[in-house]
Parts: sequence; structure tokens; C-alpha cells
Amino acid sequence: MKSLFAILTVAFLGLGTPALGAQIGDDGLHKQPWFSTTFRDIAEDIETAEAEGKRLAMIFEQRGCIYCERLHETVLSDPEVAAYIQEHFIVVQYNMFGDEEVIDLDGRELTEKTAARAWSVVFTPTIMFLPETVPETVPEGMTAAQAAVATMPGAFGKWTSLHMFQWVVEKGYETDEHFQKYHARKLEEARASGALVE
Repeated sequence: MKSLFAILTVAFLGLGTPALGAQIGDDGLHKQPWFSTTFRDIAEDIETAEAEGKRLAMIFEQRGCIYCERLHETVLSDPEVAAYIQEHFIVVQYNMFGDEEVIDLDGRELTEKTAARAWSVVFTPTIMFLPETVPETVPEGMTAAQAAVATMPGAFGKWTSLHMFQWVVEKGYETDEHFQKYHARKLEEARASGALVE
């Protein structure tokens, strides 16, 4: 009887305790503690990532975005995904309607919202993956979006998201293996190893 009372008490107390979710910053955007804070100078951020042996990924979000919340609470907070991203990337967050200054790859000064328009970002979340190095000569008018090696628009599940980050690190964009084929192969490998149970 005492154990039943203890179980019911714990269950009742649990109802009044909110689940730990994604943290929200003063700008209303969901945050990860390992996001990088930079001056949003694209060339400089690529060089910083390169110096750390990493790649640059830029994530666009907006206040009240339920898909951003889902991405943070079910994917970016997953220990396996978070560990992989932190090992291989610096991630810089952009507010799709923000006014913070951005310096595009060719040196043009923009704001977050004008950069989003210039780079054709129309959905949140959108993750843009930049090349390993800054091109030696950046043509006038060359945008970060044009230089990007891949873009992931939308909130996907753990495996699709993790595989996209892995595909970029492995430079799948330089091979004949399209991401969808890579993703299918990695899913089969995960099933075979028992890492993925459906």
C-alpha cells in the first residue's frame, strides 16, 4: 500500500513540473548552449570554423516557430546528434526577421532579414551548410546561399538531420551519391547494427 501511495505521489507531483524543453532567448528564438555567437561575417565565420577543424552551419529561425521548437526539443537536444554537430560544426543562429548586421560573402552589409530575402530563405527552420574554406576570389555579388554546399529547409527527424550533417562532413555533395541515397544507405546500416529499431 505504501509503495502504491509513493508511486501516485510521484506521478501527481510530476504533473505540476513542466518538462525541460528548449530554452528561449530574449529574441524569442529557441537556443542550444553550443550555438556560436559571432559578428555574422560569413567569410570570417568560415575561417573560424576551419581553424577549429570544423564546418560552418547557419540556422534560420523565427519567434513562435513550432517547427523550430520541434527541431530543438526532439533533434538538436538528442545527445548523439548534439555531440556530432558540436564535434564537426560551429552553428550560428539567424533570426529571419532580425535586424542584426550580417556581412555577406562578397562583403555586402545586410541585416538578418535582408540576408534571409537575398538568400531565398522562406521557411523556418532552414539550415545552410557553407564550404570548408572561403573561395580565394569571391566574385562580386556572390552570396552565402550561392556558396552553400547544401541547404536543409524544415524540421526533420533525428536520422535525416544527423545524416545531413554527416553527408556534409563526408563531402557527399562532391560525390555521385545523392543525399537521399546516402540517407537510405545509412538507415539500412543503422537497422542492421540495431541502432535503429522501428
